[in-house]
Amino acid sequence: MQNQCTASSGPLVTPVLELYTSEGCSSCPPADQWASSFKGKKVVVQAFHVGYWDYIGWVDRFATPAYTQRQRDVAAKNRLRNIYTPQVVLDGRDWPQWQGASSGVTTGRETAQLQLMIRRLADDQFEATVTPSGAGAGAPAWAAYWTVTEHGHHSSVKAGENAGEFLKHDFVVRQYTPAGEYGSSDASPKRLGLRSIAATPGHERQVNLVVFEPRSGKTLQALSLQCPPG
Repeated sequence: MQNQCTASSGPLVTPVLELYTSEGCSSCPPADQWASSFKGKKVVVQAFHVGYWDYIGWVDRFATPAYTQRQRDVAAKNRLRNIYTPQVVLDGRDWPQWQGASSGVTTGRETAQLQLMIRRLADDQFEATVTPSGAGAGAPAWAAYWTVTEHGHHSSVKAGENAGEFLKHDFVVRQYTPAGEYGSSDASPKRLGLRSIAATPGHERQVNLVVFEPRSGKTLQALSLQCPPG
């Protein structure tokens, strides 16, 4: 049954990798390939496609203004003057040393202050429970967002910097939905709902929940759920 598809977080904080990429950026394909290397690993990976290179001649069909705005918000938290591609962000922090550093993603994990559980209620309906581990001063303020990501997308690029290239993408963000902000004084479990876009046939889908510190963007806990087709 569909509601038997569930996932729960572990005792340590799960890493969150955000890749900001574009099909119109000639330096992005190696970063896309690097992101794909995390398939099957305990990392929440999200490839946000941005559209500010579309003017060169190729429109990235996966890009939305909301993803560019998220990148601007992340840049502000990191006190960056500009946004750029490819950009890798690890647990809310800009990570320009990502190349060849895959082994550093999962090391030094902190004990989580929150427990997450996600379950599928219907084909495109999901619910998460976020449970802080302590009360009062021990319970952090937190905010959350959902993403829906898909594997196995590809494009034959006809124009722009990548003209003639056949690009392959995994962890493509197809939906990004903020889920609110919650104070440190309330340690009661919270239920967060998601009505997702329909799954794209032929592409593995992951439903992800990321919980983070509102001011810094630091990951507090994250969880990915991948269910078989309903």
